[in-house]
Amino acid sequence: MGITSTLREDHVRVITMDYPPVNALPVAGWFELAAALDEASADQQTHVVVLRAEGKGYNAGVDIKEMQNTTGFDALIGANKGCFAAFKAVYECSVPVIAAVQGFCVGGGVGLVGNADVVVASDDAFFGVPEVKQGALGAATHMARLVPQHLMRTLYFTARTIKATDLVQHGSVYEVVPRDQLDDLALALAADIAEKDTRVIRAAKEALNGIDPVDVNKSYRFEQGFTMELNLAGVSDELRDDFAGTAKAAGRTDTPTKEAGR
Repeated sequence: MGITSTLREDHVRVITMDYPPVNALPVAGWFELAAALDEASADQQTHVVVLRAEGKGYNAGVDIKEMQNTTGFDALIGANKGCFAAFKAVYECSVPVIAAVQGFCVGGGVGLVGNADVVVASDDAFFGVPEVKQGALGAATHMARLVPQHLMRTLYFTARTIKATDLVQHGSVYEVVPRDQLDDLALALAADIAEKDTRVIRAAKEALNGIDPVDVNKSYRFEQGFTMELNLAGVSDELRDDFAGTAKAAGRTDTPTKEAGR
């Protein structure tokens, strides 16, 4: 349980998220993930990273229960800084990061995947940013790297999700396979990259980041400012309490809602 990081003999480092029941990371988990990615970035023996998860879904974002059970704004500020650190660590990792996504990938999960270099997914995977339901904003920066602008806005305003199979046509998901083949696909792609001269690949990663049209770090930080405003206004607490109460009443304690195709 937690974040594990393993370097294979083929120079592929596998970083795994495992926070049952839905991989909603607590504040410490986001910083732990950032630290694992930074370590991989600095390790010359690491040629590529596969970022995967255990469990029924890839990532359900921040731990709302932790936020609602903490007095004051410490958990909110911690989640904001932790997510920023983790997303930044994915993007600025000196080697390519392959996200291997299964099941649900929502909220902070989209932040991780949107900043990754390659995305592969299982055929049951779906992506979404339901932040507006919880009185928060964020990850539009990263969803915009997965879908065109107008589709991103539609998904954002409605809190709807989109299937991984639909993202293949946009080129943001490289390939979709049955879940039991996902790890093999990610590792095969990683091995293909890892066998290249890491000095060239690291230079290529830095060069590609340098020509990005949007500064993802500043863009996401800008979004977070509006989240703080909504929290100071009391809107976020009200909506998070409603969400937590509704989910508990409906018995939804282990799976985020899927709204793909609606």
